[in-house]
Amino acid sequence: MEVHITARKVRLHSTVKEHAIEEINKLGNHFDGILRCNATFSLEGSDNNSKIVDMSLHLYGHDIVATEKSENFFKSIDQTVLKLEKQLSKIKSKVRGKNKKQVREFKRKF
Repeated sequence: MEVHITARKVRLHSTVKEHAIEEINKLGNHFDGILRCNATFSLEGSDNNSKIVDMSLHLYGHDIVATEKSENFFKSIDQTVLKLEKQLSKIKSKVRGKNKKQVREFKRKF
């Protein structure tokens, strides 16, 4: 899985980047078909007190987006990953319910 991290109007500390990559890689345990993840970090507010994390996952045939805003980047990352896990489990149950031959043929196309 490819992980792309973008910081807008902020410099990220290496611990924040490492934590984000670690949490994103854990999503691979829930679903095998993740192609790449784009994570965007930004600040909001006059005092820059709101930290926003926006993550988008690109899967075989699906795109998932989750955004979280809090006072701490670590908390935002964790909450965003929880949202993505819920969406992944929903997609996984839909894929399992379909005809497996159709799913395999679709994956071969990519």
